[in-house]
Amino acid sequence: MTTIRIATAFALIALASPAWAKVCLPVQDIVGTKSDDGKLLTFKLRNGQTLVNHLQGVCSDLIFNGFEWTIRGTETVCENEESLRVLHSGQVCVLGKFDPPTGGHTPG
Repeated sequence: MTTIRIATAFALIALASPAWAKVCLPVQDIVGTKSDDGKLLTFKLRNGQTLVNHLQGVCSDLIFNGFEWTIRGTETVCENEESLRVLHSGQVCVLGKFDPPTGGHTPG
């Protein structure tokens, strides 16, 4: 009986606090990325969704050059965790929070 109450309490907390949920994208679902200002990185996903990430700090070299990921552990890209290195300059940029998706399907 106690286990059921605890599980129910955690489920209610999770439903009441969606801000706690961390957004992670499977690498194979990302079909394109682009930054026009070095502050936002737009992700195009295989299902038609678009997500915008607010980078932690300005990543000015991202506007002109491609990048490579530094992914730890799983094959996912998570907000506030992953970093990328801009090719040619070596500038390191860190992902911030994702905006809600636009277009396509809702993540499941």
